[in-house]
Amino acid sequence: MAWEKELTTGAEIARKAGQLALKIREGNIGVESKSDESPVTIADRECEKLIVSELEKAFPDDGVLGEEGANREPANGRKWIIDPIDGTRDFIRGTRAWSVLIGLEQNGKVVAGHAYFPAFDEMYSAAKGEGAFWNGQRMRASDVQKKSEALLCCNGLGFMHRYPFANQLVEWLRDFWTVRSMGGCLDAMLVASGRADAWLEAQAKPWDLAPLKIIAEEAGCVTFDFEGKETIYGGNFVICVPSLADELKRFTARRSE
Repeated sequence: MAWEKELTTGAEIARKAGQLALKIREGNIGVESKSDESPVTIADRECEKLIVSELEKAFPDDGVLGEEGANREPANGRKWIIDPIDGTRDFIRGTRAWSVLIGLEQNGKVVAGHAYFPAFDEMYSAAKGEGAFWNGQRMRASDVQKKSEALLCCNGLGFMHRYPFANQLVEWLRDFWTVRSMGGCLDAMLVASGRADAWLEAQAKPWDLAPLKIIAEEAGCVTFDFEGKETIYGGNFVICVPSLADELKRFTARRSE
């Protein structure tokens, strides 16, 4: 398998970080606000340190980009993009919709990744050309064909006002089979595993998206930002089954009248 070391090591590191986060969660998690008003805890910082340290040992030439400040340029075109706790607000409030995200970018393309949910002990992983897996079992996107049959996950509702389509959003949502908003990484993996059909995310950074992108694509989904570009750097994101891609692209690319 082309990515065997990356997948095995990445999974081990994600699990270690997840166990550390759960342990910290038992005590005082030390909530602070960052400059953008988003929360950060001791667990975010300690887990990022652990992940970076383990990746440096295993892949010394690779670069690193982490939400909590880790930033090392690669010597070889490979960069690990990490979010030690994706869903910090969920972590703080004690819901289980948070995960450890580790993605590998090579020459500007995401080629492998893990999304580990410590509170559920669920691991999602994928590598380019190798398929997507959920706790070791291969998973596939759904075969839903129509909007009226589709479960849409819509995240970042508090940021939707920024977009030209904002005042049409509620009406547009009405035509889906149903709509859910349970948590960014969680909802994305519902789509990748065939339990939902589309994910709309209004606010996201590269570390929120890197592993989700490759896992979803290897499961048979398509991914793009609100401008229809295949990038994790656009600040927003869509994951959906292929049959819904045109509908989602048309809506997110709308401009004000």
